[in-house]
Amino acid sequence: MRELTYYIGATIDGYIAGPGGEFDQLPIEPDISAHINKIRPETIPTAYREPLGLADAPNLEFDTVVMGRGTYLPGLETGAPSPYSHLKQYVFSASLDPALAPDVTFVASDALKVVRELKAQEGQGIWLCGGGKLAASLVEEIDTIVLKRYPLVLGGGLPLFDGPYAPRRFDPVAKQSFASGMSIETYRPR
Repeated sequence: MRELTYYIGATIDGYIAGPGGEFDQLPIEPDISAHINKIRPETIPTAYREPLGLADAPNLEFDTVVMGRGTYLPGLETGAPSPYSHLKQYVFSASLDPALAPDVTFVASDALKVVRELKAQEGQGIWLCGGGKLAASLVEEIDTIVLKRYPLVLGGGLPLFDGPYAPRRFDPVAKQSFASGMSIETYRPR
């Protein structure tokens, strides 16, 4: 069975973006960027792959990406309706027009059912790239959380999980620290 990995950047106070979805305070530092390009090149948006020398990089861990509307919109607004064309893309939104991008599957409801179906198919891992509401709705299907941890406190914004109170235990299994102060932390459900 395929695994669902919530692979995302978050501040030390647990936010993935500012209150309006701003993420300009969360730059990827060069040391962690080089690491990501090497171990998860498929997580780099298609538009940036060629300039980074990753145009022909294979998908090492994921062949599918799932995201919520708020995660999808920044790419759409900058003219990238298919932000990860090198992956199978699923966007969970009841309001976006499926005609926006023919190679993106837009799903209007029941994210949990769709992700369970994806996990039962053959293939590589499934990357949950955001956002917090979608992550909260899929928490029982998350097999791994990988946080690119920013040494920053926002004090408010969009939380890593934005849903009802429903405790679920994840244990730390790995942590890699970088000179920039960023880290990559990996957690698995107990």
